[in-house]
Amino acid sequence: MTVRTRIAPSPTGDPHVGTAYIALFNWAFAKHAGGEFLLRIEDTDAARSTPESEAAILDSLRWLGVTWNEGPDIGGPHGPYRQSERQAIYSEHADKLISDDHAFVCFCTSERLDEVRREQQSAGQQTKYDGHCIGLAKDEVAAQIAAGTPHVVRMKVPEEGECVCSDALRGEIRIPYAQIDMQVLIKSDGMPTYHLAVVVDDHLMQISHVLRGEEWINSMPKHQLLYEYFGWDMPVHAHLPLLRNPDKSKLSKRKNPTSISYYRDSGYLGEVLANYLAMMGWSMPDEREQFSMTEFAEQFSLDRISLGGPIFDVEKLNWLNGQYLRAMTPNAFMDAIAEWALNRDRLAQLVPLIQERTERLADIAPQVEYLLGDRIPLTESSFADSKLETDQLLAILHHIGRRFDEQRSWQRDELYQVCKSLADDMEIKLRDFLYPLFIGVSGRTVSLPLFDSMEFLGPDVCRVRLREAIEALGGISKKLGKRLDKAFDQLDRAAQ
Repeated sequence: MTVRTRIAPSPTGDPHVGTAYIALFNWAFAKHAGGEFLLRIEDTDAARSTPESEAAILDSLRWLGVTWNEGPDIGGPHGPYRQSERQAIYSEHADKLISDDHAFVCFCTSERLDEVRREQQSAGQQTKYDGHCIGLAKDEVAAQIAAGTPHVVRMKVPEEGECVCSDALRGEIRIPYAQIDMQVLIKSDGMPTYHLAVVVDDHLMQISHVLRGEEWINSMPKHQLLYEYFGWDMPVHAHLPLLRNPDKSKLSKRKNPTSISYYRDSGYLGEVLANYLAMMGWSMPDEREQFSMTEFAEQFSLDRISLGGPIFDVEKLNWLNGQYLRAMTPNAFMDAIAEWALNRDRLAQLVPLIQERTERLADIAPQVEYLLGDRIPLTESSFADSKLETDQLLAILHHIGRRFDEQRSWQRDELYQVCKSLADDMEIKLRDFLYPLFIGVSGRTVSLPLFDSMEFLGPDVCRVRLREAIEALGGISKKLGKRLDKAFDQLDRAAQ
């Protein structure tokens, strides 16, 4: 049997280090076995998926040294490799499940489902679908479909017993069927949910092993049932431990930079980030911490994976990056600098900001130091010229952070509109509202245009700098955080 693994990211935002971590382990497992590694794009969320995000994912994986044998950019015998191009395949398989009495059409409205959920919560019950449409007669179903009644397709789940799943890292996993919801397989727009698409695609693309994050353990029974319903063999599954912040919480952009682009733009080497991610829950037989991706694949084995939550520690990554940089020859070091800061694509973004403000080339460095390097450390005195009180500054930084967390596109004009809208909602003059952002992003009261700077820096760098600005102002306690979250939610409701 040829070992075939895959990574299947959703193109709905910045490429995430968690995606890279899972991709590296699947790539190494396949390479170690002389197998094949596939890239598949899970873009069934049409409202959030973008070509720009897909391109960023592919570029980021290549920067880390990950290559694939089949994918949307290079094709292959099992395409298409974008789920949005496979809708007819999913519909055909959903129809088979219905005809074999393993799935059914559901016409329940969102209002009815919300009411059922509220009643279950009030009764202290697990919230799940109550089977309302499972017994509808075929002629009634056909009549409602013909009438254009919105509907979904749900899978059937046994009412009794338990699902016994096998995990290559964790052994036997038992989950009672009573805890498993009758999962939607086809949404009302005709697109599949993840649960149907992943099973169909993994089978048709002949995936032999699935290494994925432990957050998918609770989905194992749904997927195993679908394999059984279709009469297919299930790939070997192994659920990897989630990456953690130093405080042991799940890695998230609200506490740590999570975008691969952030680390590339901040001057880390691709091979270093790949090396560091390879150590997340795995170790070389000789325990050394510096190794190439070729060495990683040569030595890779599942039995060396630790299930304890691996800590993604930026300070440790800094140390490792420094080890690589100091070991370079002078020529290689100069090449790395040129590739990072002086490549033409990056310069092309800077030139419109600085050319009209430059009389001598020596003027360039002071203008861009906060864009190409870290901006100066902030203290509370950095905000001394503000007309607002500290609690107002904290509220602005908290609220704009919440808005930026929801922001998918990171273009200057859109960022301006987000800030202008929030300033209006908070009834604060825009100039006063933007002051803590100027300080947080640039460390200056006067800098290159704020929103051009933010677009150049990217979302993760800006989020980190605004969090640091909050800390410079004394930070936000849990109690204050809850109060600010409540105030933000009220503003959001009032704006709708």
